Amino acid sequence: RHGGAPVLVRGLSGAVLVLLDRQELRQFYEAEPGTAPRPGPGAVPSRAAVRAVIAEEARHLTAAATLDLVRARHAVARAARRIGLGDGAAAGDEHPTGLLGRFRRRGAPDGHAPPGRSAAYAGREEQALRAMDGIPATVLRTLLLLGTHPAEQDAAAAEAAGSGAPEDLPRLRACVRECLRLYPAVPDLVRVTRTETEWRGVRHPAGTTVLLPAHFHQRDPEHVPAAHVFVPGRWKTPGAEEDIRMAPFGHGPGRCPGDRLGLLITTALCAEVLRHRRITATRPLLDPPGPLPVALDPRGIRLTLTRR
Repeated sequence: RHGGAPVLVRGLSGAVLVLLDRQELRQFYEAEPGTAPRPGPGAVPSRAAVRAVIAEEARHLTAAATLDLVRARHAVARAARRIGLGDGAAAGDEHPTGLLGRFRRRGAPDGHAPPGRSAAYAGREEQALRAMDGIPATVLRTLLLLGTHPAEQDAAAAEAAGSGAPEDLPRLRACVRECLRLYPAVPDLVRVTRTETEWRGVRHPAGTTVLLPAHFHQRDPEHVPAAHVFVPGRWKTPGAEEDIRMAPFGHGPGRCPGDRLGLLITTALCAEVLRHRRITATRPLLDPPGPLPVALDPRGIRLTLTRR
């Protein structure tokens, strides 16, 4: 109806400019966001250290015959505390997001800061904790989709059995990316312009709220083949990660700084489960050849695990 032009929608919190056409996506992503999260000085733990933690904590995912969000959150929270705070924090009960404010105020929580670390520790390690927040839901959704597609599950399990490194699991990484295309952790991206900007020939003042409905674009059947179907193979196409329509982690200056770590950990957790267990979806029951639901609440996911 609008010819693809941005639409100014008036809501309870004020006017929002919604971008509906792919030609505006690049302008949105290339604009420098005023509040883009930046990694602090230093670095998060090495890949080898992360893999070692994940391999140990994944046992909590496979310790029972069923897997749900509560168990996934428990395992990821333990891993997050160990990766961000050190092995001594594993026994705590605080969720990773609850630690962020305390990091900003005074560095690592009392008793958890490694020797010699100061308040700057917060800036260095906050990125690791932030990357963990959406992992439990993504792990559950990915495993549910694999449980619904047995051939993909068998192929991913065979790949996982033959490799110990998540970065060497292209098929499983593609499954995680496809899950994030179908069910992104952040379905809508919002920015507020700092200067007057022009969108499709219309100038909008500084302070305009601009919304990019990433989930809509990733599932737009007019531009995305098999938009509502689980097709991990699409991510093996050269240049797929740079496709402006696909934004599991965003693009440009505002790209999620924790994307590499988040993908590494999610893939590693899924691989550990697949190495030891076969997955069957208990609920919800999805129709593999049919279109997948637009929303998939992780609180309603329950998986059955059997020994391979």
